[in-house]
Order: sequence, then structure tokens, then C-alpha cells
Amino acid sequence: MRQIPRAPLILGLLGLFPFAWGAITVSFPALADWGQMTLGGRFVGPYVQLFYGAIILSFMSGVLWGFAAKSTDPLGYILSVIPALWAFFMTGGGPVAAAMNLIFGFLGLLLLDWYFWRLELAPPWWMRLRVLLTSIVILTLLVVVI
Repeated sequence: MRQIPRAPLILGLLGLFPFAWGAITVSFPALADWGQMTLGGRFVGPYVQLFYGAIILSFMSGVLWGFAAKSTDPLGYILSVIPALWAFFMTGGGPVAAAMNLIFGFLGLLLLDWYFWRLELAPPWWMRLRVLLTSIVILTLLVVVI
């Protein structure tokens, strides 16, 4: 089964909304002003992307931990905590540096996804979903970097 099941696909795509919203509010200052007045400063521009990106990297550490639990090799557990630690240590230093570090974090996560998928600990459709979502996340974060 290589087709992505409907629920993970829809939820994954909906999970991109904070990244897309952040990129849109970076690109359109009037919308950023409206968002800041309506939602607050943390929910516009790079701030929503960076905060949410750190949460997602941490969440994905939990997903990878679940894959590691299907194996007897302790390496999987060690690898699974890297995205959360990366998010914790690497998302400071201002929005541009943090966005760049998140890009590297999501690229590293994609390598870890591939590792668990290759060991058949992740579902057969996993990489199709992860490449799609990661590509969009990186594109939206690039708006902050460039």
C-alpha cells in the first residue's frame, strides 16, 4: 500500500496551516498588522512558524519513538529524540537563524523518517507523506530566510 491513507494526509495538510499563515503574513504586511491586532504577535509572521515548527519537531520525535518501540535496537530510541533536542537548542538567535535551523531540522527529520521507513518500522506510505509535508514546510520557512 503506497497510497497515503486519507486521515493522515488530510491532518498532515491541515497541520501546514501555521507555516503557510506565517509565510503569508511575512509577505503581506497589512495582513500581518491585522493578524497582530486580532490574534496577537505570536500568531503572525515568523513567530507562528518558529513556535509551531519547534512543536512539530518535538511531536515528530514522539512519532519516531513509536517506530523505535517496534524494534529491539536501542539506536532507534537515541535517534528519535534528536528532532526535539534540535528544536530546543536551535530555535533561538532571531527569526532568520531560527528559521534556517528549523529548515535543517526538518531535513534531518526527513533522513530519520527514511531510516525508520527503510527498516520497515514506518508504514509503506510514510515517505510519500513526509516528503510532501517537509517540502511545503521548507518552502514556507524560506520566506523568512530570504
